[in-house]
Amino acid sequence: MHSRRRPRKNASAMRLVGRQLARFREAAGLTQRALAAEFNLAEQTVASIEQGRRPLKPDLAARFDDRLDTKGALSVAVDNMPEVDLIPAWAEEYMDLEREAIALSWYDNQVVPGLLQTERYARGVFRSRVPAFSADDIEVQVTNRVGRQEILTRTHPPTISFVMWEAILMDRIGGDEVYEEQVRRLRVCAELPGVSLQVMPFGRTRHAGLDGPFTLLETPEHQHIGYTESQRGSQLVSDPDEVSILSCKYAMLRAQALNPEETKGLLDRLLGER
Repeated sequence: MHSRRRPRKNASAMRLVGRQLARFREAAGLTQRALAAEFNLAEQTVASIEQGRRPLKPDLAARFDDRLDTKGALSVAVDNMPEVDLIPAWAEEYMDLEREAIALSWYDNQVVPGLLQTERYARGVFRSRVPAFSADDIEVQVTNRVGRQEILTRTHPPTISFVMWEAILMDRIGGDEVYEEQVRRLRVCAELPGVSLQVMPFGRTRHAGLDGPFTLLETPEHQHIGYTESQRGSQLVSDPDEVSILSCKYAMLRAQALNPEETKGLLDRLLGER
């Protein structure tokens, strides 16, 4: 999958559409939970759309129009939103898969995995970009990244395993206060149901992740998909042979890394609590 780009809906317009949806829903006498249940969605999905953190897709807009008797207002709004070209098509496709995944296995060696980043740490990551994002673009990126994290706390969260290289914990992206906040966030996330967090420590004589970061996803239909990142683009991997290679790499990484309890101890020591 090539890193061609497609337009991304403007964040302020997303908020406007979200508020319209909320108004139509309330006029129909429905709660977010009730509307979500009718469309077999997570309640948080409707909340995220109404808050402008998740785009309203055209097909869902049309279905909402029919249910809420909006005379097509939501579809027209979605079709005519202004565009900003911030997020490439392959990234949007990955995020769609991530939202629906029942299991994720994530290895990172440069920054804290996006699903675990604090808002201030994410802002520090995007401020490090070369060439630089504008201030507005940074805020859109941060909002999108933080919005993705709702999958960690939904009623039925996916099973997620994270392995991250210890070097990530040595950097001070965003400054010392941001660093401490981020390590505390990792320590909290390490206790979440269904989350396993492991650190690959310095000093190992073998390291299965030297080729760079990647993610494995399992869809609700039990399809296994890989996602790999590079300097100038990323790709989804669906070929079974290639996915199998990534699965073998991840299994070896988990065996080479500190186990979850050892990782919690490391985080505690970094926080000076033990």
